[in-house]
Amino acid sequence: MIPELGHFALVLAFLLACATTFFGLVGAWQGRRTWMAAAPGAVAGQWVFVTLGFGCLTYAFITHDFSVAYVAHNSNSQLPLLYRIAGVWGAHEGSLLLWLAILSSWTLAVAFFSGSLPERFRARVLGVLGLVSMTFMAFLLSTSSPFARQVAELDGADLNPLLQDPALALHPPMLYTGYVGTAVAFAFAVAALLEGRLDASWARWTRPWTTTAWLFLTIGIALGSWWAYYVLGWGGWWFWDAVENASFMPWLASTALIHSLAVTEKRGLFKSWTLLLAVFAFSLSLLGTFLVRSGVVVSVHAFASDPSRGIFILALLAFFIIGALALYAWRAPTLGSDAGFELVSRESFLLINNALLVASAGVVLFGTLMPMFMDAFGLGKISVGPPFFNIAFLIPTLPLLALIGIGMHAGWKQARLARLKSRFLVLLGAALGVAVLVCGAFFSHLSFMTVLGFTLGVFVCASAASLPIERWRRGEHLSRAVLGMSVAHLGIGLFTIGVTVAQSYKIERDISMAAGDSYSMAGYAFHFAGTKNVSGPNWDGVEGEVSITRNGRPVATLHPQKRVYRVQTNPMTQAGIAVGPTRDLFVALGEDIGAGRWSMRLQYKPFIRFIWLGALTMALGGAISVTDRRYRRNPARAAAPATLDGGEAKHGA
Repeated sequence: MIPELGHFALVLAFLLACATTFFGLVGAWQGRRTWMAAAPGAVAGQWVFVTLGFGCLTYAFITHDFSVAYVAHNSNSQLPLLYRIAGVWGAHEGSLLLWLAILSSWTLAVAFFSGSLPERFRARVLGVLGLVSMTFMAFLLSTSSPFARQVAELDGADLNPLLQDPALALHPPMLYTGYVGTAVAFAFAVAALLEGRLDASWARWTRPWTTTAWLFLTIGIALGSWWAYYVLGWGGWWFWDAVENASFMPWLASTALIHSLAVTEKRGLFKSWTLLLAVFAFSLSLLGTFLVRSGVVVSVHAFASDPSRGIFILALLAFFIIGALALYAWRAPTLGSDAGFELVSRESFLLINNALLVASAGVVLFGTLMPMFMDAFGLGKISVGPPFFNIAFLIPTLPLLALIGIGMHAGWKQARLARLKSRFLVLLGAALGVAVLVCGAFFSHLSFMTVLGFTLGVFVCASAASLPIERWRRGEHLSRAVLGMSVAHLGIGLFTIGVTVAQSYKIERDISMAAGDSYSMAGYAFHFAGTKNVSGPNWDGVEGEVSITRNGRPVATLHPQKRVYRVQTNPMTQAGIAVGPTRDLFVALGEDIGAGRWSMRLQYKPFIRFIWLGALTMALGGAISVTDRRYRRNPARAAAPATLDGGEAKHGA
């Protein structure tokens, strides 16, 4: 009975999404205040019933209701409670329901916190979000219901062993919160086009929603990267997998959108560009949904391989993109601005950085889709892998890092070139010295690209740290938006340092060892003591013991595992990692190759923790920014662009 209740709740949520769309869009078009006033109530009802449906599916997983096909395919009686709950979003149907639950939560938040917006504009925003919900609920109910019944089985097929990990329990909700959050910026953009009004108040209200979605997307990507590092045994952080790229592309577009919104808010410039970026970010999120569910890519991250579902999502993608671009073409002639800026100004730096971010997303998009297009048109099969991405991605990102470091110090409209030049030379010279000193002290050789990447990372860190210090010394007001910007840019610098050093100085060895053997690498001695059998709630495995010493002194004892899950019988690697402030020592247990010998992968990863530290620092910066008090003001009081007088207008984020 509970699954039927869940399905009925989703049907009611679909009807309420239709009502939200009608009352929001038609009510605003006709100017009917009673209809527009009904839209928030429909949103609240939609959230209640989607949440009820999600709760019913969760209950079915917790209680082992194997008469529900989705539960039977993705759970098992031996599965721990945490992974039974995570199984709710462990495959296509449940992950789509999670997508809708998060979208309904975003919509409810917009309805609850947007009371100060103009009534007609607010109704249009809710109407667009209702339209997105309506289309995806139609997709869920028509092709992907998670409540479909079957003849009850004695036990389930178990959750994919790859997903039975705490990081993967948190990764999809975080990632989807960021993914789906781009729909809010899209809704504000479409509402502005329908309204024919795009000013500083629009940008001021859109910016915190976009930043919030961006910070969740940042955390979600970082969790996925961390999971791939220690669960899959790859020992890396990014492999340019097509589904990994599907989350990275909207992150790049959202980053560009945040910066473009800053210019639109402060100066009333880049209106057309800002609107296009909002559409672009949401479109890339839908593209990611298509890639994960269409079966056009093969990935450990993919949820489904049903082409018919992929065609449905592709049709939705085309509908929203074509519709938004048609609106844009209609309103584009009215989006001009009389405001201007000099060649050397913050506007120029932000414009160039935006272009480089979009170029970066274009590189990833090209490399991800090109093999699919070649195959679809019968032009042969090609593989676009890390060698292409690692080189092509550097072309826009290296100048981007240099411009980030200096651009945040430029004033609006016109910057003093001599001041920027002196600051640039001082910070860059200091960063170069630190790079040579650190790399020379820790590592045996230097390369041009290593020194360049490390220098740019330190340069961005120093520039980000010096900005609030300089403001404080001058006695200027330090807003949370400026502080958040500095913290986020500090995270970019830390991330750059981590990637540069980890990629330049990593050491990887695939060897075989028997009990009692030792192997030396990067100044560390790895001693293999042997293996023993271990078991968990739903798996059996073998656990090795590897002690690590340096100059005869103990460093760590690791216990890498090779697990086989009892139901799906898939082998899984659980790496052993010795964490240090400047390096990781990584041991993955491979296969039993006979005669008491085991294959092993040993890795030395210097500064790799800076990658995740940088990502979390970026997210922290975003969180600080959205608490800025000006985002809590009535946007109707800020209809005109901010003046250029005063420290905040000249230098604010």
